Amino acid sequence: MKIVIINSGSSSIKYQLIDMPSCEVICSGMIERIGLETSNLSYVTHKNKIEETMPIPNHKTGLEKIARLLMDEKVGVIKSTLEIEAVGHRVVHGGAGFSKTTIINEKVKDKIKQLFELAPLHNPANFEGIIVAEEIFNTAKQVAVFDTAFHQTIPVVAHKYALPNYLLTENKIRVYGFHGTSHKYVSEKAIKFLQNSSKIITIHLGNGCSMTAVKDGKSIDHTLGFGPMNGLIMGTRSGDIDQSVIFYMVNSLGYSLADVNTMLQKQSGMLGLTGFSDLRDIESEAGQGNKECQLALAMNAYRIKKYIGSYTAALNGLDAIIFTAGIGENSSYIRKLVCTDMEYFGIEIDESKNDMRSKEIREINTPQSKTKILVIPTNEEIEIANQVYGLLSS
Repeated sequence: MKIVIINSGSSSIKYQLIDMPSCEVICSGMIERIGLETSNLSYVTHKNKIEETMPIPNHKTGLEKIARLLMDEKVGVIKSTLEIEAVGHRVVHGGAGFSKTTIINEKVKDKIKQLFELAPLHNPANFEGIIVAEEIFNTAKQVAVFDTAFHQTIPVVAHKYALPNYLLTENKIRVYGFHGTSHKYVSEKAIKFLQNSSKIITIHLGNGCSMTAVKDGKSIDHTLGFGPMNGLIMGTRSGDIDQSVIFYMVNSLGYSLADVNTMLQKQSGMLGLTGFSDLRDIESEAGQGNKECQLALAMNAYRIKKYIGSYTAALNGLDAIIFTAGIGENSSYIRKLVCTDMEYFGIEIDESKNDMRSKEIREINTPQSKTKILVIPTNEEIEIANQVYGLLSS
């Protein structure tokens, strides 16, 4: 079964064409920095590798470009869209209505649209991927895999807010959690790699960032909540903020609620602190002495440390921490900042191992470190393919 996986992020699209159940990746690639004049596109098959820089203004343009490459006469890997039996879509917010992988129909699309306000940087992009895929792969089953599904095991003591009870029972306002596909994938890899690890903290760092406390393979707490905006400092999102700041901005500074929402979602985080949203640019500037960038990186790491402390308490111990996703896998600098002065938690980083690059699972802790420090490349696309194949083959 040939399955196209579309993973639309807030500023990127990852895609793979996977043959199931062998998990053979026929084609893979990514579009980064969507919305900029210098968007990057990669397209890799067994025979060809294409890398281009071009303006890609939105997700629709990017997805259309990907489809043309898949069917290109010279570098394509399929002759017809009839070869594609299913398209698996990452959908960030499933709300209370979706707790498992689901075949997409009009009713499902309507519910995804209703959740736009809760994940404004993601669900619209995910939805755009569905609409374009329906046009291009019009004979394939369209399947949604929800980021929130993995976090359905978070107990009520952790997922309920201290608000009037009816807001949970009637309005379903609670912690939902996100990046669940990634956290599920890397936590399972870690458990298999370590063999007897039951208390893990997974740290997903990209343009969007989150952490999960995983006990015996199940999510028990998570940094993102009702929407994907709180918790860690992100590319353009603020992360945790005192609610009083919002009321002050509206009541005393004259901001509208829409203005505040836009600011917290699209103008804050690392962008608000430095003028850059891409960590590679920020690290480069910091290395050249930019004080704002140096401070922003320190703040980023400090927030992660705070959650390691709180989740170690929630887990009543800690066997391993896992770094994953674009920043987690590639930024040795962030990993060093996070793991420095953490000996109390048994975390001791080996700087030489940390500086090594690899696409494989690797330990970067010292031999004396009581807590394992792992770098595990995430593969949300393989996880999505497994779930899509499992649903359709059953």
